[in-house]
Amino acid sequence: MLNKVRNYVEKYHMLSKGDTVAVGVSGGADSVCLLFALSKLQPEYDLRLLVVHVNHKIRPEAKQDSDYVKQLCDKWNLPFFLFEKDVQDLAREWGLSTEEAGRKIRYECFEEVLRGQAKEAVANGTAKVAVAHNVNDRAETMLFNLFRGSGLKGLGSIKPVRGHVIRPLLCLERAEIEAILKQEGLGFQEDWTNKEDLYSRNKIRNHVLPYVEREISAGATSHIATAAQLLALSQDYLGETVDAVFEKYVVREEDGKFSVFCPDMKALHPYLRSEVILRMFEQMVPYRKDLGMVHVELIEQLVMQEGNRQIDLPYGMTAKRTYDVVSLQKGLGQGADEALQEKEKRQFILGAMYPQRVEIEGLGILDFQLFPYEKNQEIPQNQYTKWFDYDKIKNYITVRNRMTGDYLTINAQLGKKSLQDYMIDLKIPKEMRDQVWLLADDQHVIWVLGYRISQEYKVSENTKRILQVQLLGGK
Repeated sequence: MLNKVRNYVEKYHMLSKGDTVAVGVSGGADSVCLLFALSKLQPEYDLRLLVVHVNHKIRPEAKQDSDYVKQLCDKWNLPFFLFEKDVQDLAREWGLSTEEAGRKIRYECFEEVLRGQAKEAVANGTAKVAVAHNVNDRAETMLFNLFRGSGLKGLGSIKPVRGHVIRPLLCLERAEIEAILKQEGLGFQEDWTNKEDLYSRNKIRNHVLPYVEREISAGATSHIATAAQLLALSQDYLGETVDAVFEKYVVREEDGKFSVFCPDMKALHPYLRSEVILRMFEQMVPYRKDLGMVHVELIEQLVMQEGNRQIDLPYGMTAKRTYDVVSLQKGLGQGADEALQEKEKRQFILGAMYPQRVEIEGLGILDFQLFPYEKNQEIPQNQYTKWFDYDKIKNYITVRNRMTGDYLTINAQLGKKSLQDYMIDLKIPKEMRDQVWLLADDQHVIWVLGYRISQEYKVSENTKRILQVQLLGGK
């Protein structure tokens, strides 16, 4: 094991002689193995190890974890730094999931220890943070990103080195780690939350990968992690080309807005075009958790299809096409930014995979099903179950409130009427119009929920696929 880790460390230049390393140790098998490996490598690299443990205050038995890690540190004569943070309270305060808040807090604690204990190492670039991700973590993350519609960067999953963060165990599988600890007589703490299916990653860990290993291919976890490594290398290589294209074609204006010239973008290879768009996202928001390929494709539609229009995106961003220029920007000023963020909370963009559901607070659950249309099927007349000709939908469907420029088709000749005029005709009070929910295909309204559907999307004798949308439990 030690040779395997040593070779991996050397391959990715993780450590140099005299480095100071803040080691994240939760007390679980992975982090105990990491601490054991680094303690064995300590004399060889002349390392200064600083052990950091964060009690998230989620589990009653969390103190047992910190006590166990302190015992290891006392046994191996290593300095121990304990942080106690109420992660759930901080997650609510920051508007993050518990998982995201926990990750943010841990890295803040690592940096605090390095700044307080190793100022010189931080200044001269010899300070590192070591965390205990392994092969299984890499495979889980790749699948998680794949299922969410990630681009190449997300499929590259966890990297061995990111800045001054190193992952020496990314060459070991979880089964290897537990076997090593058993061989060395080292215990570890069990975190029962890893066994629960509260998080998507846990579902992949507890159900998807075991099924694939058992029923499809033994060794699949390792193969997936290897594919993630190859994709990460490919992304690094292609990233240099993307950097050059980004510098050439993207204009950054003083107010933080990014603009591109549509003819230039159309001429790019589709991969480069999507990566340039993703790079703009990265420049505008600190992370891309809620930004996937569905949002990239929405921007691409602005670029490729003529016509002035605007779309709202996560994090209060707005993309707008004006003649041959597409611009991406955040809200102008704090008030406008908050208004855009509030509006974004009331907008749901559906991908191309069905079935799926959207839960809307105060409305109910919208259930989407896609199936072949058989001639002479009886079309539901229910006010809250509607059938649409799926192949007539040109863009991604959004579930949202009204926007400037929205319209419906109102008769068999596909005559158009603005949504505003339609609402006036229905005598919907002005103060209630922004609360009405819509299904929309860009600016074309498919269904005014509780009212009518647009004639354009009605089922006909030529319909091949039906999109059924049903409102469940609504009012």
